[in-house]
Amino acid sequence: MNQTMTATDPGLAPPDPTVVQVTDLRRRYGGSGGFEAVRGVSFSVGRGELFALLGTNGAGKTSTLELVEGLDRPSGGTVRVFGRDPYRDRAAVRSRTGVMLQEGGFPADLTVAETARMWAGTLPDPQPVDRVLELVDLRHRTRTQVKQLSGGERRRLDLAMAILGRPDVLFLDEPTTGLDPESRHNTWQLVRALLVDGITVLLTTHYLAEAAELADRLAIMHRGRIVTAGTVDEVVATHPARIGFALPDGLDPAELPALPGAQPPPVGAPAATGGRLTLYTDALQPALTALLGWANGRGLELAGLDARAASLEEAFLAVAQSGGSVEEEVR
Repeated sequence: MNQTMTATDPGLAPPDPTVVQVTDLRRRYGGSGGFEAVRGVSFSVGRGELFALLGTNGAGKTSTLELVEGLDRPSGGTVRVFGRDPYRDRAAVRSRTGVMLQEGGFPADLTVAETARMWAGTLPDPQPVDRVLELVDLRHRTRTQVKQLSGGERRRLDLAMAILGRPDVLFLDEPTTGLDPESRHNTWQLVRALLVDGITVLLTTHYLAEAAELADRLAIMHRGRIVTAGTVDEVVATHPARIGFALPDGLDPAELPALPGAQPPPVGAPAATGGRLTLYTDALQPALTALLGWANGRGLELAGLDARAASLEEAFLAVAQSGGSVEEEVR
C-alpha cells in the first residue's frame, strides 16, 4: 500500500514554478507536551495544479491547510507560498490568495450583496460583485440575509468571497459540504475553469469522488502524516484488483489455479463470505483470462462473476484500517 516518493517519480513532480512548498511541517497544540496534529508533512504544489488533501477525521488536513494559509505559526518545519512565509509575510501573500474556510462566519444580518460589497472593500482588485455571485448561482439571492440562506447557499457564498479578489492560489477547505448534487457539479465546473486560468488550488475534501474528479495529485493523511500520495492512478495502483464469484457446488477453493499477480486479501477484506469467493491480483486481465480458461476447461459456471480494478475508496479505507504509520514525502 505504501510507496516511496522521489522527485523523479512520474506524475509526482508538480509543474513549474512551484507555488506552495511545505517541508517537514509540524503543528502541536498545548505546548511541548501537547497533541501533535501534524507530524512532519511535506509536499509541493505547482502553478495551475489542484492538489487534494484527503484523510480520516482528525487526520490533520485542516490543521495543515491553516498553516499553509498563514493563519498560525508552525511548531516545526517550513511553509512557503510564492517563496514567502505566509505567516510572517502575511500582507504580501494574502493579497494573492483566496481562502474558503469550513465556516465563513459572515455577519448574519447582512444581505448577500452587502456581504460581497463589504468583502470587496478589503481587496486591492476585486472582481465585479454581480459577476462573482452569478458564477456561484447566487445572483437571485442578493437581497437575502445571510442567516436566511440554506447551508449549501452559504457554502456558495463562501466560495464567491474566496474568488472575489482574483487569487493566484485558492485554498478550499471542504468546499462542497452541504451542496446538492447539481450545485456540487457546478462548483466542480467553476474550479476547472479556475485551473484553466492558471490558478493553483489546494483542496481538502471528504468526497472521494470530488478528489478523483478534480485532483492532479493527492495525498491521504492519517494521524498527522501523509501515508500515500501521487496521482489518482498511482495511488489506486498500489492496491490489488479483485475478482469475485459464487463458488461452484462441491468445489474446494484449493482446486483453483494459481493466478498471475495473485495477492493476499487487503487488511479487513475477507476472501470468502456466504459461499462467494473473492480473489485479489495486481494483474487483472491475465488473472481473469487464466481463471475463465480454467473454468471453461472444466465446464464450470462462475455465477455472479465480477471483476474490477481497485478504487480510490479502497485505497482510502486501506489507509484508515492499517493505522498508517509511514509518512511519504511528495515533491
